[in-house]
Amino acid sequence: MSETESTVESLPPSAKLVYKTLEYEGSLTQSELAEESLLPQRTVRHALKKLDDAGVIEESVYLMDARKSTYTALESNTEAPTA
Repeated sequence: MSETESTVESLPPSAKLVYKTLEYEGSLTQSELAEESLLPQRTVRHALKKLDDAGVIEESVYLMDARKSTYTALESNTEAPTA
């Protein structure tokens, strides 16, 4: 198990769901995360804070609207090495 996976494993269920959604869907805004995960905005906001504090997501400016941010799951580095 990678360091990122063990960090995410220790977080609340809502944070795990948001992280997995980011892993599968790629970079999303907070409102897109709420739509995809079916969680309330407030829960998504709380989960993003937990994930950011844990250092497992990256926040960047949403180019279509600079008032928003996009969030990206950082790589978990669980791939097998190639020979």
